[in-house]
Amino acid sequence: MAVTSALPWDLNRFPTRAFADAKDRLDVLIELGGQISNEQTAYLKTRGTKIVSYCCGPEYVQMTEAMIFGRRLTDHVFINQNYDQVWVIPQVMGTSAGFLGVLRRHKVVPVPFVWDSMCLNMRTEEMPFAGEYRPGKGPARISIMEPNIDVLKFCLNPLLIAESAYRQVGEKLGYVHVTNAEHLARSCPEFVGIAHYLELVRDSKVSFVGRHDTPQFLAEHTDIVVSHQWGLALNYFYFDVAWNGYALVHNAHLCKEVGYFYPESDLDAGTQQLVDAIKNHNGNWETYRARQRAAIKPFLATHEPLIARYDELLAALVAA
Repeated sequence: MAVTSALPWDLNRFPTRAFADAKDRLDVLIELGGQISNEQTAYLKTRGTKIVSYCCGPEYVQMTEAMIFGRRLTDHVFINQNYDQVWVIPQVMGTSAGFLGVLRRHKVVPVPFVWDSMCLNMRTEEMPFAGEYRPGKGPARISIMEPNIDVLKFCLNPLLIAESAYRQVGEKLGYVHVTNAEHLARSCPEFVGIAHYLELVRDSKVSFVGRHDTPQFLAEHTDIVVSHQWGLALNYFYFDVAWNGYALVHNAHLCKEVGYFYPESDLDAGTQQLVDAIKNHNGNWETYRARQRAAIKPFLATHEPLIARYDELLAALVAA
């Protein structure tokens, strides 16, 4: 990819260089979201550059599902086995640490998850109230916005929570949107078969729609987000929702202080948290937003203890 002004970020604020232009001036290279080649790795090694694999995806799950279900990820599997360290964020340690460590030939190093509101703020600055939640006058609008591409974050349990809450609160629940689910509603017999048993479906209280931009969909269609994860207990999405004051009903135990938390796959507990949000969220929305930002603070890129931890990691890397 060429480094030009067409890239979706400010090159003055975030200087960006092609590998060929930067390779002779690097003390440390942290690989994230892409891969350098064996040849590039060997070149950096000759110059004494430390190379880190920063792993932030559930690679074991993705790879095994590709194998089992025939989901082609790549035509050629390339695993670099010449890193100096392998860093792994907390939410993928449980599923993928062993997979990553054995194949990359290093014991993995857990590192803090980092989030910042910068991208969210840039996306919402032109929206009413800068994209922040404001109470509406009608019944609660529920959004379920899972990716629906694997078992880790799938819409069915949130949909069942919404169904259970609807049976309790009736018309206080106005409507449910399930994004990234149009293909399921159109072409998955199992999904359609289960959905036909839901009162939300029978009462025309739910739509299964395609992909949408999160900040815009929150601002235009959402009061409360219901989520469920299985082995991915931190996610940018949770913070994007909660930072701007939207009620978040979720089971992500690594950030249980955020939103309305329920444990594991306890759908009864999730239902009660959703009912609580439907009945009470609008009465304390400002306090809630302040509490969310305080809870998210330890994950911010500007949080001093987090910065200090990465300083320690870099110092240990360079000293090794």
